[in-house]
Formats: sequence, structure tokens, C-alpha cells
Amino acid sequence: MSPVLDTAFIPPRDREEVVRNAVWESMVAVDIDHRPAAEDISVRIGLGTAGPIRICSARATAVTLRRTERLARRDEEPAVTLGVQMTGSSVVVQNDRECLLNAGEFAVYESIAPYTHLFDKGVDYRFIRFPRAALALPDRLLRDIAAVPLGSDSPIARLAFPYFSQLAITDALHQGGHADAVVEPSVELLRAVLTSQHGNASLARAPLEATLSLRITQYLRKHLADPDLSAARIAAAHDISVRHLYAVLSRSGISLGDWIRTRRLAACRRELAGPNGRLRTIAAIGRSWGFMDATHFSKVFRQAYGISPRAWRDQNHPRSCA
Repeated sequence: MSPVLDTAFIPPRDREEVVRNAVWESMVAVDIDHRPAAEDISVRIGLGTAGPIRICSARATAVTLRRTERLARRDEEPAVTLGVQMTGSSVVVQNDRECLLNAGEFAVYESIAPYTHLFDKGVDYRFIRFPRAALALPDRLLRDIAAVPLGSDSPIARLAFPYFSQLAITDALHQGGHADAVVEPSVELLRAVLTSQHGNASLARAPLEATLSLRITQYLRKHLADPDLSAARIAAAHDISVRHLYAVLSRSGISLGDWIRTRRLAACRRELAGPNGRLRTIAAIGRSWGFMDATHFSKVFRQAYGISPRAWRDQNHPRSCA
């Protein structure tokens, strides 16, 4: 994988910020504590994707990554990161477990819970980020397996290590039809590693229902702007009844209408306040997020934020008096 970021070409005063922005935008939001002084920071990062899988290959000086409680609560798609230790060693801490990863081993950790990843002597590592819903594994299994070293004691893990190592650095696998072709086998291989390591076949046999709420919310995020997003359509996309849909969401504390409306309003609010907030009419922005009636949009926006969409936009984009 060709590097897309190399701090050798970045002024020392900017290195921490540039690395942080690259990691946050491409992989996951973490606090990054570089051990060396700014002028001694060295980071080379290569990035790629294969369908919904995000990939980062990194070499760097000593660093500590922390996914804090605050960051773990961010409203983003839940993910599971597979960390592959190429050379040297690192320490992963999550769910009150601490594991030492040596070369040839890997571990997984979840974005929805705090974790710490310590690279005390530098980084030679592959980060492969899977949507949690794509793995379709129960919460309990993922909690039990996070921060557990996977490697030489498992024949499936031994098979998986070279596969994921090559997936991370082979540019041809991140492009076009090749990228699409590797998604399903990558997901299934990681599922096989985790379920075999866990050793509980009953959990592995019933993953789809256990993760149905996650897959539904993933679908909602993807189709949030669709004006015809309805309970019937969502249920049909997941081969369940509307009644079952509401029951699943209720168990997760989600009211479908409120969930959709809240996130659509938040998207409109961001767009109205953003740099292009005056490039389209307020009604057009509302329609682009599923609010087809401008009067209704204005009403629910005011109810949610205590201000009209127009006043909110004017507050963030004052008109010139000239």
C-alpha cells in the first residue's frame, strides 16, 4: 500500500494535527499521544478500503492511542477493528483485559467501548476496521473476545494472519471488482476466527437475530435522506414483519419515528450552519433530508431547537449590510 501520509514532508509543528485528522477521518476517533517531541515524530500511513472495510497500514515512532468514554459515545457506526502486529509488540486494553501482542498475532477491539493501544517501541501494524453489523456476531461474543491475543495457538488464526496482512497492503485488492470480491470472504474469515476462539457454537449459530438492531440502524443511517423511508420498507429490507421491526427497536430503546426525525433535523441544522448554508433554499435543504413539507419542517425544527431554520441560518451566516 502506497503511503498517503508521511510526516517527513510535514513541518514538525503540524505533524500531530495532520496525523490526528488523518486517523479520525479515515478510521476512528482516538486521542493520540506521541512519545517523541514534535520534530522527532515519524509516521507513514497507507489507507485503503474494500467495500465497507477500512484499512490502515502504519509505521510510526512510539505512540499511545486512547478511545475514551467520550469518544466511544460518538454517534457513528459501531465498528470492530482487527489489529495485526507485524513486527515488535504492542499492548491492547479493553473491557478490563490487557493483552500483549507479539509479531504474528492479532486482536480485535470495539469502537463502542473505551480502549487503549500502547506502542511503546514504535508501530509496525495493520488496522482493519469492519462495521460491527457486517460481522453479525452477538454482543456477548465480541465483549468476551476483545483484547484477546489471537495467533499461533489457533490453526484458523494462523491461516488468517497472512491473509489479513496481505489484504492491508495490496493496492489491487482495494480497487474495483477486486475490492468487492474480498469483502465477504474477509468478513467470514474473521467470523470464523472469533467464533472458534470463543468456543461457543450456540452463539455463532444465531448471529443474525442478535445483531438485527445494529443492522437496522446501519440501514437507517445509509438511507436517512430517502423521503420514502418507512417502517414497511425497512422491515422488507431485513425480511421481517413491521411488528417484529418495532419490537427489535423497542428492545434497543429506539422509537423509529423519533430516531429518524432527530437525525434528519441534525443533518439540516449542520447544513444550514455550514459554509454552503446559503447556496440552497431552506425548503430545498429540508427536502433533501426527507422533509417534503416546508411548513412542517419549519415547525419541527423550531420545536427541536427553539429557533426557526431561517433564524438559525441567519445566526450562522449574517447578511452583509453593504
